[in-house]
Amino acid sequence: MHIVVTGGAGFIGSHLCEALLAGGHQVTAVDNFLTGNRANVQHLLRHPAFRLIEHDIVQPLHPPALMGEGTGPVDAVFHLASPASPADFSRMPLEIAIINSQGTHNVLEWARHYNARFLLASTSEAYGDPLVHPQPEEYRGNVNTTGPRACYDEGKRFAEALTSVYVREFGLDARIVRIFNTYGPRMNPDDGRSVPNFITQALRGEPLTVYGDGSQTRSYCYIDDMVSGLMAVMFAPPDTRGMVFNVGNPDERRILEFAHIIRELCGSSSEIKFCPALQDDPARRCPDITRISNMLGWQPRVPLREGLIRTINWFKTIV
Repeated sequence: MHIVVTGGAGFIGSHLCEALLAGGHQVTAVDNFLTGNRANVQHLLRHPAFRLIEHDIVQPLHPPALMGEGTGPVDAVFHLASPASPADFSRMPLEIAIINSQGTHNVLEWARHYNARFLLASTSEAYGDPLVHPQPEEYRGNVNTTGPRACYDEGKRFAEALTSVYVREFGLDARIVRIFNTYGPRMNPDDGRSVPNFITQALRGEPLTVYGDGSQTRSYCYIDDMVSGLMAVMFAPPDTRGMVFNVGNPDERRILEFAHIIRELCGSSSEIKFCPALQDDPARRCPDITRISNMLGWQPRVPLREGLIRTINWFKTIV
């Protein structure tokens, strides 16, 4: 298959491109490097089935430009393009909102042009600060539509709505994945989320910054498991068209526990520093993965400590 991955030079996107190439597919990555990193895909440029297009999806791109020498029409589109770090919400809120609205519209048009399968990478942020726990796909969320995270939370919710319109109006063979917190090699050290923050701080001997009292929870999924989940949904049976799937690891831990585990695994003596809580920071976050487990047989496989050790070893090469 010829598969397009928007955001292909990003953390998740680059690992997805690798897995697709390993599966024998032709892969075209599209990225404008707003938050993607060329180093993430540099090793793939030598692969005969890989092509990289530098392009901002907010700008029009005539679909035939996606076809290169030796590649046929597009069979599937993974739409991952969007800044996703909480640190980006204040740095580039307008860009995030437009990427997830106009950008998603443009990418949906590519898929419609080729009658290709389409997967929208949405987010657990669509649930906001949830009042239901764990969060099933049927839950409609508790999102602050005007808060500092709204550019991303509401941007992704609109992208879901737009994708659903294309399913109903044009019969697009599309699915939506709500990605829960993911970690692993190639994370941006300045990402702003707890795992890269704690690892870089511990390796540098700096205080580990915990916002609030650390009782808020997250459920982290290792990158290999996330990629296998994305692929399971994209290549799911036809009767799943238009469906939403949570993809994440239901191993729920308190942020303070993450800090202690990471400090231990890094062999660090860093102190833990408590900082004021962040606005609209969800108190609890944990996926209900019953749907993807029962329908597609997907389960996360990598235990937390094993995944963290792999991640820490990679961070040691760059910190």
